[in-house]
This record gives sequence, C-alpha cells and structure tokens, in this order.
Amino acid sequence: MKIVFLMLFLTGIMVEMGLFNRVSFIAKPLVSISRLPAISASTFVISFGSVLAANTMTARLAKEGHLSDREAFLSALMNTVPAYFRELFTYQLAFVLPVMGPIVGGMYAIIFFATGVIKLLIVVILGRKCLFEEPMVLEGSIKLSSKTNVLEAAKGSLRGEIPIFLRMAGIFFITTFSVLYLDEMGVLASLDAASIAHIFQVPPETIVPLTVFVASPKAGMTLLGPMVQNGSLSEVEALIVLMLGSMFMLPFIALRSQIPNYTSIFGMRMGISLVATSTFISVMVRLTVLFLLMMAT
Repeated sequence: MKIVFLMLFLTGIMVEMGLFNRVSFIAKPLVSISRLPAISASTFVISFGSVLAANTMTARLAKEGHLSDREAFLSALMNTVPAYFRELFTYQLAFVLPVMGPIVGGMYAIIFFATGVIKLLIVVILGRKCLFEEPMVLEGSIKLSSKTNVLEAAKGSLRGEIPIFLRMAGIFFITTFSVLYLDEMGVLASLDAASIAHIFQVPPETIVPLTVFVASPKAGMTLLGPMVQNGSLSEVEALIVLMLGSMFMLPFIALRSQIPNYTSIFGMRMGISLVATSTFISVMVRLTVLFLLMMAT
C-alpha cells in the first residue's frame, strides 16, 4: 500500500500542476470520436503508465464537476484499454508465447489484444450514442487551474488523495479478509473442476493446470506448456483450458483487487458497475472463443 500511496501522491502533484494537459493531444482524436470531453485525453494518456492514477484523476475531475457521471464512467472504461496494448509486449510476447508455443501462445495473445480493441469500440459506440448532447466536448471548453509552486501542488495532492487512499485501504482489507475467509471455509475449493473439464471435453490431466490457472495464470501455463510440446494435449484443447481458466480467473481478480480499487475511487455504485462491465466484456469474449473452439472439435 506504500507504493499505491506514493503513486497517488505523485500523480496528484502532476495533476495539480497541469503537467498531463501538455501531452493530452496524443489521445484527443480518439476522445473526439468518442464524444468525450477533451480532458479525458489526459486521463487516457496517464493510463498507459498507471490505470490507478488515471482513474484517480478521472474521479477528481468528476468530483469537481468537469465530468458528468456518464462521461466519468466511459472515461474510466477507456482507461483500461492501454493495459492490453502494454501487456501485449510485457506479458503475452515475453511470457505466454515462449511458454505455450507460437500457435497456442499466439492465439491467446490475439484474443487478449482483441479484448482491449472490443472495449475501446464499445466506449466509442456508447459515447457516440449517449454523449451527443453533452456540452463539454470541444477542446478548450474546460479550463483547469494549475499550480506552479510544488509545495502548493503537494498540499493539494494530499487533500485530494488521502481520503481516496484511506477508503482504498479499508475496502481492500475487508475484501481480502472476505476472500481468505471463504477460502479457509472451503467455499472457493468447492468448485468441481472435474465436472467442468468433462462438460467441455478436455482431458482429465488438465484438471490440475486448470485449477492452478485460476489462482495463478503463469503457474497454470507453466504446467500446460510441456503438455502441448510433448503432444499429450492438442492446441485446441490447450486453448479451451486457457479460455475456461480465464473465465473463472477474471471474477476472482475482480473480487480480490479491482472492486477495492474502483469502489474506493469512484464509490460503490459506479465502482462496482465499472468492474462488472469490464469483467463481463472480458468473459464474453472468452466465452465466444470457447464456443467457437467447441464447434471446431
């Protein structure tokens, strides 16, 4: 949590000093197509480095009246997109492709990348459908005051970020305790992986990798990779296991980490709505691919 607080504090200083506004021109064409306010370009640029920092800025803009609830929702959803482009190089090509091989790893990377593109298209479509009457769309329509004094910017950052950090720490503790309690009670372990594997016609030996994947995708892939390489598991079967594992993994990630972060920043209603929407899109992409793979077998 120390790193989270430091990130929030430094981001707050840069926001107070208006530094992000100087590089927002990079994303302004995309924001314009989506009919979001020009200021959303700044948060989108920030999200390439930190989604948490970008969402913190989005929440502050909404609180100060620069963004409506609808604009803040779509901006926050758009802030999740750069992570897909960034992790394509830092995770998919660097880890998944070597471990799972060019076919399985390449297909998984494409599916992962396509999820980000689909989310971006959904933001554009919803923005053009729902924000056409919003008045704050043109560049320069929003004027944000900026502080040139670092000390003043630091004070403003502390005033804005400390309440967010305290809410985040509290919700994170409660959520983590709840997940650990459910795990200790055996609720999470009660999922019958064998039945799931039978329904989707994957070999019994993939039950352990599938179960491990839900808790740790890297560990699950490390177990699956050799099975594909020695021929005991076909490429299609491996992709089915990966899609199944992803579908169960995403809700756990949402419960364990995303809900505490988003609700502490945006509040319960919008925070849960954002996590539910983002998770639903990701799960539906994998479910669609899963059905296509089942039809191919």
